[in-house]
Amino acid sequence: QLHLEESGGGSVQAGGSLTLTCTWSGYTDVNYCFGWFRQAPGKEREAVAIIDGHGATNYPDSVKGRFTISKNNAANSLSLQMNSLNPEDTAMYYCAADRVLGPIGTKYELVPHFDYRGQGTQVTVSS
Repeated sequence: QLHLEESGGGSVQAGGSLTLTCTWSGYTDVNYCFGWFRQAPGKEREAVAIIDGHGATNYPDSVKGRFTISKNNAANSLSLQMNSLNPEDTAMYYCAADRVLGPIGTKYELVPHFDYRGQGTQVTVSS
């Protein structure tokens, strides 16, 4: 059983940056993938990043080049560096984890459906 907790959300103006952090407790191994997804009011969950147990990452086109996911296994910590934010990035952001086998490919699409997730942290970008 994994427990995840996010922090670092807030309000920022368009063009600004934020870094989200997620800490976890519980057992994981190299077959666990971690990721971030977001959900804006009235919209479906949208994956924004994934990182696998070997450090491979992938992102959807909507955030590629602006968002960077990283993981510190020694600290049980996951981060999402978000740059060049725009109002369309406004949402509740969640970290999530699950055991996923095989190459990372486009598995970021699975992140919103991972078994383990935190409570979320709000990101608001004003124009």
